[in-house]
Amino acid sequence: MNRRTTHAARSSVAAVIALSAGLALAGCSDSADAKPKLQVSDAFMPVPTSDMAGGFLVVKNDGKTADKLTKVTSELSDDITIHETKDQKMQEVKSFDIPAGGELNLERGGNHIMFMGLKKKPQQGEKVTVELHFEKADPVKVDLAVKEATYNPKHH
Repeated sequence: MNRRTTHAARSSVAAVIALSAGLALAGCSDSADAKPKLQVSDAFMPVPTSDMAGGFLVVKNDGKTADKLTKVTSELSDDITIHETKDQKMQEVKSFDIPAGGELNLERGGNHIMFMGLKKKPQQGEKVTVELHFEKADPVKVDLAVKEATYNPKHH
């Protein structure tokens, strides 16, 4: 090979490397867009009658990536767990799935957030701020509206 073809070969290899680096970067930005897109609604807590309380809400995922609710924190309690209800029995779980394009429904008689050892009893009309922690999405701060003890929103 003479000098000219070696130079041409080198620059085409450089072009291929630059192109594939560009594609790799484009791939990264796509996966960032594929993050779960979470929206929380219908968040409430019935007025606690003891030092325990339940929290209920809906997490809607408009993204193409499934996620999990892994933890809930709040200044109201240091002991907050998430429970599923199966066959009328409550049991603590490590996480709740939030399917891509679906929702996680925490509702009365079903899956819910459990607050134990309340530091104070919130009154009806107040708000309790909680932070929802997810496996993939950033934490989300939510205000639970404190409602009358019998409150139950209608889910359709």
